[in-house]
Amino acid sequence: MSRTTTMTVRVSGALSEFVATNVGEDGAYENVSEYIRDLIRRDKERAEREAFDRLKAELSRAFAAPEDSYKPLTAAEVIARNRT
Repeated sequence: MSRTTTMTVRVSGALSEFVATNVGEDGAYENVSEYIRDLIRRDKERAEREAFDRLKAELSRAFAAPEDSYKPLTAAEVIARNRT
């Protein structure tokens, strides 16, 4: 089930002017809420892409490592290592 949260954000000066140029008749967005939601979605996608790229790089290093460098690990050790 999705939860809706109302947030208040204050921007002024150059940031406020920049938002105003992106909203309304001449902007790409109908309203400020639509603009902010799109920015948040894009930032979320960026964060997920970066996490995936880090995982991919780690797996590439692991597959390229010599077999004698492998050591057995328990699930608890893997979880603890990934929390840092």
